[in-house]
Amino acid sequence: SRWMGIAGQQMPSSSRFMSSSDDGPDTSVVEVCTDKIKAALSTDNVKVIGAYDDPNGSHISIEVVSDQFEGKRPVQRQQLVYKAIWEELQSETVHAVDSMICKTPDEA
Repeated sequence: SRWMGIAGQQMPSSSRFMSSSDDGPDTSVVEVCTDKIKAALSTDNVKVIGAYDDPNGSHISIEVVSDQFEGKRPVQRQQLVYKAIWEELQSETVHAVDSMICKTPDEA
């Protein structure tokens, strides 16, 4: 029977629990956030890092250098970044941003 595994143990017929994603190509949270921030802030100077003890990337640290930060206070800069990844925050794909560094090219 397809339900019988090793030594007669019942096993599910689907290997879904082994696959990383059922809905398309495997793209990590870090990659998705990096791409969204790059697009929103018109920069390639974006670094998103998953916490070392969180392999799913639900806790991330972000570093961004963008000329769109010119003339903006630190909170305003962070708001621009949060806006870019709002969907991931709302869906709880990203549970927390542990740190965020937002600089202009002159400050970098």
